[in-house]
Formats: sequence, C-alpha cells, structure tokens
Amino acid sequence: MASIDVSGRLTSAESTATDVESHGATASLRDVLGAYVGLTKPRIIELLLVTTVPAMFLAARGVPQLSLVLATMVGGCLAAASANVFNCVLDRDIDERMRRTRRRPLPRHAVGPTAAAVFGAVLGVAATLVLGLTVNWLSAGLALGANAFYIVVYTLWLKRRTAQNIVWGGIAGCFPPLIGWTAVTGQLAWAPFVLFAIVFCWTPPHTWALAFRYREDYAAADVPMLPVVMAAPAVAARILVYSVVTVGVSLALWPVAGTGWLYPTVALVTGVALIWESVQLLVRARQGLTDAALKPMRLFHWSNSYLALVFVAAAVDPLLRR
Repeated sequence: MASIDVSGRLTSAESTATDVESHGATASLRDVLGAYVGLTKPRIIELLLVTTVPAMFLAARGVPQLSLVLATMVGGCLAAASANVFNCVLDRDIDERMRRTRRRPLPRHAVGPTAAAVFGAVLGVAATLVLGLTVNWLSAGLALGANAFYIVVYTLWLKRRTAQNIVWGGIAGCFPPLIGWTAVTGQLAWAPFVLFAIVFCWTPPHTWALAFRYREDYAAADVPMLPVVMAAPAVAARILVYSVVTVGVSLALWPVAGTGWLYPTVALVTGVALIWESVQLLVRARQGLTDAALKPMRLFHWSNSYLALVFVAAAVDPLLRR
C-alpha cells in the first residue's frame, strides 16, 4: 500500500537549520515531532481503521459502544504505528535508494535508527496495554500477532526474497477486521474471516498497481516486486484474476453475515468497477505501453475507494435493518 510521509514538506538539513534560525526552538520541536509522526505512516493507519471500525458495527448489528470504538481505534493506531516504525528502521537502506521514500525521516537523518526503534517499541507496548486493559486480551493478542507477522515475516523474510512478498506478507494487513470483531464480541466467527479474506485478495492488485508506477524504484532497491521480475501483461493478468476473486469473496459476506440488500448491491457495483479498471490495465499492458502510459494509478486509487465503500456498506447495512 502507499504511504505518504507527512514530514515530506521538510527539505534538507540546511533548510531545517534555516527554519531553526528563523523560528527558534519551536520550529525545531515541530520538525522533530513531524519526523516521528512521519515514521508511523499515517495514511496506512487510516486505511487500517477503515477495515476495523466497520467490522465493529457488523459485529454489534448496529452501533457499538462508542467508548469501545474509541479504545479500539487508539489501540489499533498505536499498534499499526509501531509496526510502521519498525518497518522504517529495517528498510532504511531501501528507502534511501527509492525516490518515493528517500524523504522519509530515517533517510533524511531526521531521526536516528536507535531512537526510532525505541519509539516503535514504546508504541507497541502502549498498544498492547491499551487494547488488553480497555478492550480485551484477544484483540490485543491479534494486534501483537499482526505486528510480529509484518515485521518478521514480511519485512525481514519475504520482501527482499520473493515476488510473492506482498501476497503472503499482506496477511498482516488483514488482521484489523478480526480485531474489530473480537473487540465487540470477545470471540471469532466466520464473518470476520470473510472480511479478512477480502483484504487478503485485494492487497496484491492494489500493491502491484502501485509497483507498476514505481517499478524502476523497486528495481534500483533490489526489491523483487512482481512488476520488476515479470512482464507487464503477465502482471496485469494476475491483477485481473485477484480482482475477480476479491469481488467473489466480498459477495460471500452476504450469506455468511446475513446482510440485507445494501451490502451486496454496493459490493457488486463497486466490484464491477474494480474488475473493469483491471481489464483496462490488462488491455494497455498488452499494447506494450510504457509504465506511465499504463496508468496504473487509476486502478490503485480506485482500489482504495473500493475497499472503503465495501467496508462502509458492511457497517451501514445492519443500521438499515434495525
């Protein structure tokens, strides 16, 4: 998934020094805080919340207790932030070689790796305690397991070794629906696993579309994303297959969770649009166009909207049947 370094507005060490001279200690503190916030990759956290909170509404068959939603959101944000910080620490050599990421705090030396690792550890401990003490320990354990998977399995093992990195490494991003569901019910069920499967199937086409856009970056960093190691038509074909499967899995929530008419309608309409964008990408890829002419970001941006709309529909659907 894409992330936006919110500290990207800062330029070089020289410009930082100029800021300090112009604005004093307050500007320096703002720069440091901005760098630490940038380590957490806020845009990724936003996407995780999109798949957590709707699962809580579906589990509650209505509006869950607002204090529980707030506690789950705070704990989930801290957990995701912790994982993202450790990812920044472990991937700082890759980030330095990629144009898309070289303005992140560690490549810019705005934060040291040791300080960043301590920050990530503190966030992880805080997340576990917040979820365990204010939600339940099952949700806390799931969040901790997701972080361990993301850091160890994806970042340390899969990312640099196989073109299937995002397929299996993406499992870490599938945990939020489970966490949201267990926050309300205290136990797992089939419905949250369908939500888990939607995110699992959605992640490859979403990420590979972005990897098309930054293929040269990934190649320069020796990261074997699929568009780096496979011809564009073959990658686009796989994106189409995963998109079709994603839509099929999304419709499975209808009978499993016993939703009303709203959810399957939204899932079907938005799913058709997702498949259409995937087909168009495949057509352009078979024409032998350049990476830019493939327009992969159209699919990338729509995939974001697709996931949000499907999960919002899952949250709103039970409200219409009360």
